[in-house]
Amino acid sequence: MRQTVRTLSLGALLAATLSATPALAQHSHDGDDSPAPWSQADAYYDPAEMAEARAQVQHHAGGQNFWFVMADRFEIQSLDGEETGVWDAQGWYGGDINKLFVKTEGEYSFEGDEVEDAEIQALWSRAISPYWDLQTGLRYDVEPDGKAHGVFGVQGLAPYLFEVDAAAFVSEDGDVTARTEVEYELLLTQRLILQPRLEANFSFQDVPDRELGTGLTNLDAGVRLRYEIKREFAPYVGVEWQGAFGETADIIEAAGGDAQGTAFVAGIRAWF
Repeated sequence: MRQTVRTLSLGALLAATLSATPALAQHSHDGDDSPAPWSQADAYYDPAEMAEARAQVQHHAGGQNFWFVMADRFEIQSLDGEETGVWDAQGWYGGDINKLFVKTEGEYSFEGDEVEDAEIQALWSRAISPYWDLQTGLRYDVEPDGKAHGVFGVQGLAPYLFEVDAAAFVSEDGDVTARTEVEYELLLTQRLILQPRLEANFSFQDVPDRELGTGLTNLDAGVRLRYEIKREFAPYVGVEWQGAFGETADIIEAAGGDAQGTAFVAGIRAWF
């Protein structure tokens, strides 16, 4: 009995295939000598409607634009009894290849009740490989001196999943500086994440009005432990060592400041 049912089923399948073959073959070669397997449904449905449906599928499979906003650091730092508010955020709009990036970061002194540093960048970002974007655009320092810079840099994912953001800046006065940020995420659990972070700043000449000397000007090395209540919202605590080097350290110490110190941090990381 089973053999009879199997034979009838195979026969029905073969008959259906043979009856459909002429229509498919005729459609595949109408006006084109090459087969078009993606358009075989046009033999049964309106070709114009199928063309529109294929265009929509192609559009939603990579041709559309998206947007993304993240506050990577929104925190309070406590160093030598002084508290400072720090923000570091970025967002982008675009597709797989080209994007418009907007980045901003800065510091607010609670003791002085003023914004000490604040910058904003507008960058065109183009993918040059599956993991790296080339970025160029403008940076404007709202504080301390309202200075504009040209920006040229890269952002992406290095081997072993290190997140890298590196850029060189040329100010309207011709001063050249550079910044490199490296982060890594170590998943202790699915929600508890340890994030080491390193930021290094460089100057290629003395910049007296910024109290910068030539070479490595300062280095921030820290670690933050966050708990993702939701993927989009995670409070964190951490510790960060901050130090100035070379001529920059000499300038800070000559003004009566400390060139090195350790800050305790607490903040929120969020994105949408």
